[in-house]
Amino acid sequence: MSNDPSNASPTPQQMRDLEPDAHGQAALLLAESILHALVETKTLTTAEALSVIQTTCEIKVEVAEEAGESQGRMKQSLALLRAISASFAVDAEFTE
Repeated sequence: MSNDPSNASPTPQQMRDLEPDAHGQAALLLAESILHALVETKTLTTAEALSVIQTTCEIKVEVAEEAGESQGRMKQSLALLRAISASFAVDAEFTE
């Protein structure tokens, strides 16, 4: 029998730490939904929504660097924002 900690099952706390943050998920979904609603009501164009997302990416990088956030966490955040951007880019092909 080995005492190798790499073979140990994750603790319940470690499992919770691996899950996405519920508050962050809800906030991100709400923000994306609001952007889609603004585009649907023609308050914003798809290009303007894409610009908002691009600005958000730039701010994320700045804030992450100032806070000393890990590169991995910053890249995860940017990947989520790029996925939202991609959904608007697809919309742009069909609506504008």
